[in-house]
Amino acid sequence: VPAAWQRPYLNVFKHFRVEEWKRSAREGDVAAITDAKLKGTVYRIRGSVPASNYLQLPRTGTQSLGLVGRYLYLLFRPMPRKHFVVHLDVVTEENQVVRVSFSTLFKEFKSTATWLQFPFLCGAAEGSACDGVARRDLVGAAPADARWTCLVLDLRSILSLYLSRRHSHLKGIKLCSNLLVKNLCTSDLVFDPGEEL
Repeated sequence: VPAAWQRPYLNVFKHFRVEEWKRSAREGDVAAITDAKLKGTVYRIRGSVPASNYLQLPRTGTQSLGLVGRYLYLLFRPMPRKHFVVHLDVVTEENQVVRVSFSTLFKEFKSTATWLQFPFLCGAAEGSACDGVARRDLVGAAPADARWTCLVLDLRSILSLYLSRRHSHLKGIKLCSNLLVKNLCTSDLVFDPGEEL
């Protein structure tokens, strides 16, 4: 079975030993810190210029992660009142690299043959003063009470739906400021992230 080592799921940070910084790269203000709520190590990526403050896997753009899982799980928390950017370089069966990005900086969805940009809407915590605001008001920086979020991306469906392309594998990931990241996983299975933190 191809990529059997990635089944049933692959803990990306653990497999690539992110904490050693041999197979990953960091630029700018990136630090491993202990999060009291999650009771473990998280990576804090912060700075006013996302392109200058990031954690990247693999270390260089010429390498490839070769992750074949259909679903990407990202456990993260946007920093309050800040913007963040995440870039995923996904390879199609035709060997074309498509950059899939999501960010609080994007005001609307945009697409080209090689780049899909999704605005990320940060909802307010249930019961907070901002709970129930109109969708248009969610565009922009994360709210003051931004929570830990498990984002699940169906890479196969994204490429198929927006570009009529077939997903092959995930080549690279670039997590840009301003956010806290606990982990990344890939899998062909749909998991229930469970209780909110």
